[in-house]
Formats: sequence, structure tokens, C-alpha cells
Amino acid sequence: MDKCTLPIGIQSFRNVRERNCYFVDKTGYALRLFREGTYFFLSRPRRFGKSLFVDTLKHLFEGDRDLFEGLEAYNRWDWSVRYPVVRLDFAGLNATRPGALEEDVLAQLLNLERNAGVRARHTSGPRRLEDLIRTLHRDAGQPVCVLVDEYDKPILDALEDRDLARANRDYLSGLYGMLKACDQDIRFAFLTGVSKFSNVSLFSGLNNLRDITLNPAYSAICGYTDRDLDTVFAAELPGLDRERIREWYNGYTWGGEQEVYNPFDVLLLFAEREFKAWWFETGTPSFLVKTLVERNISTASLDGMLASEGDLGKFEVDSIAPEALLFQTGYLTIGGQETCHGEQCYRLVYPNREVRLSLNATLLTYLTGRDTQRRQHRGALAELLTSGDLTGLERRIRALYESIPYEWHTRNEIARYEGYYSSVFYSYVLGLDVEVTVEDSSNRGRLDLAVQAGSQVYLFEFKLWRQSGSGSALAQLKDRDYAAKYRHLGLPIHLVGVEFNPQTRNVEVFEHALA
Repeated sequence: MDKCTLPIGIQSFRNVRERNCYFVDKTGYALRLFREGTYFFLSRPRRFGKSLFVDTLKHLFEGDRDLFEGLEAYNRWDWSVRYPVVRLDFAGLNATRPGALEEDVLAQLLNLERNAGVRARHTSGPRRLEDLIRTLHRDAGQPVCVLVDEYDKPILDALEDRDLARANRDYLSGLYGMLKACDQDIRFAFLTGVSKFSNVSLFSGLNNLRDITLNPAYSAICGYTDRDLDTVFAAELPGLDRERIREWYNGYTWGGEQEVYNPFDVLLLFAEREFKAWWFETGTPSFLVKTLVERNISTASLDGMLASEGDLGKFEVDSIAPEALLFQTGYLTIGGQETCHGEQCYRLVYPNREVRLSLNATLLTYLTGRDTQRRQHRGALAELLTSGDLTGLERRIRALYESIPYEWHTRNEIARYEGYYSSVFYSYVLGLDVEVTVEDSSNRGRLDLAVQAGSQVYLFEFKLWRQSGSGSALAQLKDRDYAAKYRHLGLPIHLVGVEFNPQTRNVEVFEHALA
């Protein structure tokens, strides 16, 4: 089978089609959207193919038939009708300066007006957008299709400056509100971005916007499925471990049964033939990590976090729900659905190995202030856990905390973060090639951490040390008989109680026993 060009970084539908690039056909989703309604919203993490899909829509509406030959839309679209298109794209905007957003909107509208031969009659962005849409409808004799790519980037860019973020949000609210005013002139509108700001603050005027983010029918509208890899990219697979590809990069879900891969990861893997955190390394989640620490959210609670549908939509400048932030930015995905007190809830999990390893490495750097010794500690921990060397494990854990610079604690309030000490250890272990279960629940209670490394099983309980209650961590492991759940494995089970002393910033008590 002949290889095609890998479309790395290419977001132009025309370029993908004319340069003989691999292309996963999503035009069936475009046809369905057009048939089902008018106003749609889709949230997906960065580098998931949103921009390419938006550009595909643009060429479909403009009637560029030749580009669609061989695709699902080719024989199912009415090519005799061409719709005028208004596309706004904020992907390239850096909105960290006051006024930058308005300047960018006016510049984009000016280009659209010139291309359409429309003379601007207003000075404000919202009014010019309204006038442009109405004029295009009148001149073309067909209603307009409006496409907005990365609609939320001007707000996300400014989250560190809340006043600017609010100002950008309010400006965009006025801009997008014009779509409602132009309802009779619009045939189709599609807005996409990373986050889902609530209808109240950003789309208050556009109350007929249909959110398809968690609609099972559209769960694979962006990203690659297993079938896509095995068919479209079949020529790239020889020489790569197929199961390892799944482990590293598959696992994202948005309400449907199908899991998808991040396209950026897959394309870089095929190009470089190396398993790395390709997607994660393109953006540092510093705001995310800072938010988790500020909210006292332990790293132990991330994998398996429970969130209602309302939680996943609570994304506001002044009130960002951590569950929504983790889910919408792609660091957690839906692992299952449950009913909680009559409400639909989602169990959030790490999508794959790439995110689990990389996010915990980033968290470690934030929690400890350095990463120079991380690899050394991880390698030693893995070896000690596999061999069952509890004496060596104690020495290594103490060394791990001793390596955190004293000035890191004195210059900030991070050690007051409730889950600080256990989070450091969790993030180390979650970066190892071992089987980890965090906060494992049973009818006996909730175990802090279970680790299976080779033929050894470890059950950890962490506590803050109190002189009067020394030894309580190990006692709890024994009293609640957490080992009962693991005895069927027929492996040695080590009970490990660890108690941290906030004054010495290290382990005060390390006790262990065989169950």
C-alpha cells in the first residue's frame, strides 16, 4: 500500500486534498448537522481537528465539489446551491493585551467585506457583523453560513488577568449575540472551541444554540478511531506495536461508545516512529495545575473523579469548576456514566498513558519546585517496588522528600495544600510502569493507594503525623482488612503506613507488614 503525506499542522481542507495527504472523512457529520438544525456548538481539546472540520464545512457550503470527490458528501450534497460564508478564526490571536480582541475582529471583518465587495457602514464589530450577514444574504440570494473557530481563545488567553478576561468575554457576548438578531439571514452556524462557557454569560442572546459536545452521535466528529488507523493509515502501521499505540494515545470519549485518538499524536508518531507525549508537550497546563493546587485537589482524586453534567459545563471566568477544566482541556475524559441521587453523572479518567505520565510529571515539578532528580527517583522506586525491598523503599521515599529544596516551602504556601505530601508520592508512582489504583473503594472503606509491581502488591495509607496517634496509618490498614480484596491474586501483599510531619517536611513514620 502506497503512503500518503502526513498532514501535520495542516488545517486547510484544500491543502489536505490537493497535496495527497491522508484524510479521515468527516463529511458525513457535516451532512447530518446541516440536515438536523441551524445553530451548533462543539467543544473539543486543542489540536483535535476542529479547525480542519470547520474549513471542510466552509468548502462544502461554497460548493467546491472537486475537493470532495471520493468522500461521503460527494454524491449526497446539492452542489447547485452555494451559500455565502462568514468565518471568524481566533486561533492565531494573542488576546493578552487590552484592545487586541476588538482590533482582530475588525481586521477579520474588513477582509470579509473586501472579499465580498461590501462597504462597511458601522465602526463597531457587532454592528459590522450584522450588516455583513444581512448584505451577503441579500446579494447572494441564499442565507449565510457562519463559522467561528476557537471562539473562546480570547478569554482563555486572558484567564491570568480576570478583568481582561471579563472584558473579552463581554465583547464576544455582544458579537455572538448578533447571530440571534440575524436569525432570518442565517442557514447554518457552527461555533467551536476548547471550553464551554455557559449560555448565561456568553450566549445569552443565542438561546437556540445546540450543544453537541456530549451527544453520542457526534462523539467521533473529531479525532481518529481504531478503524481509521487500521484503514486510512494502514501503510504507516508496520513496525509499530499496535497495542502500544492504543495504550499511549487512544481513550478519549464524549458520550459515545467509540474511543478516539488525538490526531496530532498519531501523525507525529507515524512521522517520528517514537512514542512520546507529542500532544502534551505542545502546551503547558500551568493554569490548570495552579487551579488544582489552589482548590486543594489532591492528584490522587483526579483519576476517577465524579462530575455531573452540570459540573462539566461550569466554566466561568470567576468560577471555573476543576472538573470542567480537566475535561474540556483533554486531561481527563469520560470513563463511564452513573446515576447519582437521580442525576446523570460521569466518571472522569485519564484517557491514556501519555496524559497520565505527562500530567503527573508536570504536577511533580509544580509541587516540588524541581525536576532534575525525578527520573532517578522514579527508576529507583520502580525497581524497589518490583523486588519487594521495603527497607530500600523507605530510604528512597525519605530521599524523595529530602530532595525538595527548603526554599520551595518558604517562598510559597504550597505545603499548606491539604494533599501536598501524598500528592507528591502519588504523582511519582503514577509515572511508573506499574498497575496503580488510587482511592480504591470497598465495603471496608477507601484505601489511599494500591500498587501491583510485578509479583508484589502494596497497599498504602497516608496520614499527617500526630505524636499522640503515631502508627495510625498501618493500624487502619489492618483494622479494615483492605487486603481482603486482593488475596485472590495469590501474591505477597505489603501493608505500608506512611505518616508525614509538616514541621520536618518528611516522613515521620514508615511502617509495613505482610497481610
